[in-house]
Amino acid sequence: MQRELHLTNAALMARREAAVPRGVGHAHAIFAARAENAEVIDVEGRRYIDFAGGIAVLNTGHRHPAVIEAVKAQMDRFTHTCFQVLLYEPYVALAERLNALAPGNFAKKTIFLTTGAEAIENAVKIARVATGRPGVIAFGGGYHGRTLLTLGLTGKVAPYKTGFGPFPGEIFHAVFPDAARGITVDHSMASIDAILRNDIEASRVAAIILEPVQGEGGFNVAPPELFRRVRDLCDAKGILLIADEVQTGAGRTGTWFAVEQMGVAPDMITMAKSMAGGFPISAVIGRADVMDAPEAGGLGGTYAGSPLGCVAGLAVLEVFERENLLDRARQVGERLSSALSTIAKRHPAIAAVRGLGAMVAFELCKNGDPLQPDADLAKRIAAEAARRGLILLTCGTWGNVVRILVPLTASDALLDEGLGILADSLNHCAA
Repeated sequence: MQRELHLTNAALMARREAAVPRGVGHAHAIFAARAENAEVIDVEGRRYIDFAGGIAVLNTGHRHPAVIEAVKAQMDRFTHTCFQVLLYEPYVALAERLNALAPGNFAKKTIFLTTGAEAIENAVKIARVATGRPGVIAFGGGYHGRTLLTLGLTGKVAPYKTGFGPFPGEIFHAVFPDAARGITVDHSMASIDAILRNDIEASRVAAIILEPVQGEGGFNVAPPELFRRVRDLCDAKGILLIADEVQTGAGRTGTWFAVEQMGVAPDMITMAKSMAGGFPISAVIGRADVMDAPEAGGLGGTYAGSPLGCVAGLAVLEVFERENLLDRARQVGERLSSALSTIAKRHPAIAAVRGLGAMVAFELCKNGDPLQPDADLAKRIAAEAARRGLILLTCGTWGNVVRILVPLTASDALLDEGLGILADSLNHCAA
């Protein structure tokens, strides 16, 4: 990879600060020049191991050859018609594949959009039309996007919601289980019951939206019991269950949809991020009768279901099958969890190691007390790791969680190299 001698990170940061609003945050003051699989080269020619994956977008790695080949071939045919004007077969083919993969013994249909937030917005729209009801229940600590509606659903204020209100009404937040703080599934269900008693009657609730693993919330895994009990409640009250799989979907957790491990079939599933290997596309997959509720013309978007995103999505599915990436996700998850658990034995600052499949994180605390979150240490570890050549991201309600979303295509040698840098960074910062 040729070094970009005429560019530096510092010079580009100065240009960025002059040209781009501060509200567009960045985890690292590093400008990428090239990338391949799980490695990135910056504009100064420095190599980094990528444990961030573009925030869960690169399960198949940077520039997977099959994805690039599919997109290049599509570009030679056409790049855009707008599906609502002139249709194209890859949209239908990808919908057929996802309908077949989604859990549930019922007919399904899929709509494609562009971003995860757009998928969530459309799922709520569809739920409201299908039920004739306005209300939505989400969970504290959940993250569902940056639009006003999805910010209303999001259960974390700083930095996402700060200053942007008021948010749409008829949105309510239940309590998500947290074993460290004594919050059980019973408490979660009791909080939903309180919403239905104190805030909105069940007959006016269109949907409950739930992440199988809270992404931005700190990689908190939903107990399968929570999904089962919410499913039972939805069935009893005529409420639709939406599984937000924007971050967990596309094989990250060892099954194509994480909800497959929860033992229930949601009425709708939203996904985006890794489903097209780095190309923008999102989806809502759901019960055919529910998905058909809006009138013709009620759904869509100019770039929704771009032909480039559709062929990339089909290529990603082929890569998962050919390279056995669901098995690989479980292997990567076991390798990461095992290494982090070993590191945690030497560091009381690590309060917990958790995750599902290859969606793994560790939580940091002060004085060995899980109830004293240490966000500053998380930031220092991420910064030190970047200085040593490893890209990490932080997350969590308190900002004290370091998450790993390395491409599933990374070799064991590269995983171990990255884990070594992580351990050295932790040793340096927590000494």
